[in-house]
Parts: sequence; structure tokens; C-alpha cells
Amino acid sequence: MSTMGEFDTDFYQSNYFIDNQEQGYDAADAYGNLYGLREQHSTELPHPAAFVPPEMTASSGYTRQYFQPTYNSDYYSQPPYADSFDEEPPLLEELGINFDHIWQKTLTVLNPLKPADGSIMNETDLTGPMVFCIALGATLLLAGKVQFGYVYGMSAIGCLGIHALLNLMSTSGVSYGCVASVLGYCLLPMVILSSCAVFFSLQGTIGTIAALIIIGWCSLSASKIFSSALTMEGQQLLVAYPCALLYGLFALLTIF
Repeated sequence: MSTMGEFDTDFYQSNYFIDNQEQGYDAADAYGNLYGLREQHSTELPHPAAFVPPEMTASSGYTRQYFQPTYNSDYYSQPPYADSFDEEPPLLEELGINFDHIWQKTLTVLNPLKPADGSIMNETDLTGPMVFCIALGATLLLAGKVQFGYVYGMSAIGCLGIHALLNLMSTSGVSYGCVASVLGYCLLPMVILSSCAVFFSLQGTIGTIAALIIIGWCSLSASKIFSSALTMEGQQLLVAYPCALLYGLFALLTIF
């Protein structure tokens, strides 16, 4: 216990504040001197250019010019792909659906005496033909005739036959898509005939006359478009004959 008491008195009476503060000041001065020496050494470091011989600087003509990259605010404010979305065409045009051309082709078919625009008619547009084929099958279905298979089958075989015939008759040639587009658009009068078959029967003299008129209408429109698109002058009647045979098959489906 006596040793513990002496240890305590020695610990509490060790003049901690006086001696340690002096040591602290001495340490602070030491650290300050150390930092001061470091700063002095850092300030006294020579410039890298001092190691370059004067003859080299004189001969090379080095002028110590610093080049910094320029900052273009317009380039960084607008991303490069910002205007690309605005310049892209609409989705319908990318899919090949142009309502203006569809309307012009429809008007050309409805008016056989109107001259056809060869640049528009030479496009491969199958939107209108698909709509008219479905409309023909739907009107036949309303009349109690399920003939979708016959409509699509005769359309495909007829397009193949007319395509081969036009390639033999014309010098420029024609694609299968163009033939299918023209024949499909010229199917619109046949849709009108099948719509009439929904309300009354066409098996009679009036129905036969109406069917002949519609066949002539379709074949005349198709031959006019083919002759103007393929520059087949004087061959419209030759093209109209096979077209009349093809549309006659559709008329038979409508009447019987």
C-alpha cells in the first residue's frame, strides 16, 4: 500500500503542465523548423528550364508558349444525336406507307380517263392492294361466300402471269411488286360490284351487264397505268386483254 501511495503522489506531483508544455513548445518549434526547411527547399528548387543549356534554347528559339484546348459551348451543350431524331422520316414513310400516293392512285383507278402519273404508279406499294383484297373477301363473306382463299390464290397467280407478260412486252422491265400494286389498286371497282351483291342478286341480265362494265373498268385502268409507267405506247389494248381475263375470274366469284 505504501508503494501505491508513493506512486500516486509521484504521479500527481510530476509537474506535468510545466515540463510537458515546454516539451510541446520545443516539439512545435522543431516541427515548424522542419516545415520551414521544407518550404525553403521547395522555394529554392530551380526551374526545369535552368537545366537546359543556353545554346539549345537560343538555337531552337523556344519561347515558352503554352497551348490550351479551346472550349466550344455549342458542342457540349447539344449532343450530336439531338438533331438526328428531328431529321428522321416518319414511321409510316419508313414502312412505305404514303397516304397521299395511295389517294392519288385510288383516284386514278376510279377515273379511267385521267392520265396516270408513271413515277407514282411505278412504286411498290402493297398497302392499298391488301386493303382492297380484304375488302373484296369481306363483302363476299357478307353475301354468304367464303372465298378468301380463291381471292388470294387468283391474285398471286394472276400477278405472276401479268409480270411475265409485261417483261416480254416492255423493254425496261417491271418488278413483281409493281405489278401486284397496280393490279391490287385496280381491284377497287370489283369491290364495288361485290358490295352490290350483298343487297341483291347479280345472277341475271342486269348483273351480267354490271359485271362486264366492271371488268372493262378494271382492265382499262390497269392497262392505262402499265402503259404510262412502262412507256408502252400503242400497246394498251394488248395489256388490257390479259387483265380483263384476270378480273373476269373475280367477277365470276362475285356473281356465282
